Amino acid sequence: MATAFHHLSDYDPATVPPAKGMRFGIVVAAWNDRFTYSMADAAIETLKQHGVRVEDILVKHVPGSFELIYGATWMVDNAPVDAVIAIGCVIRGDTPHFDYICQGTTQGLAELNLRGKMPVVYGLLTCNNNEQAEARTGGMLGNKGTECAVTAIKMVAYAQNK
Repeated sequence: MATAFHHLSDYDPATVPPAKGMRFGIVVAAWNDRFTYSMADAAIETLKQHGVRVEDILVKHVPGSFELIYGATWMVDNAPVDAVIAIGCVIRGDTPHFDYICQGTTQGLAELNLRGKMPVVYGLLTCNNNEQAEARTGGMLGNKGTECAVTAIKMVAYAQNK
């Protein structure tokens, strides 16, 4: 969806199922932490606003966005959670490294979702510059972390047929 037409933090709370009793894992890339930690904070706050207890939110950090694949896989296979939110931020540089990291991470998280054990929410920002990342992590376009948390709640409810 084009964020130019949608504020990432705007949603109708009435469309979000009750999240009490749900458990969430959040895997956060430490690279570009100025942006990823803001997204993680927004996700945690949104989960709490919808009834998730702090003790039902497991947060783990990985070095970079590519490592989100392993971190999310570990959570799916080992953590007592109902869904995983993968949060990262890749900013385009002067080399093709951006393309490889974005494509690899996207593919890895997509394959993890295809396993079908639980929802894995894609929270990877792929930005051309710092300004785009700032706009999507609490700036004029809202915070992607909020959107990820709402998506995770809806997907757990979907998986539980609520």
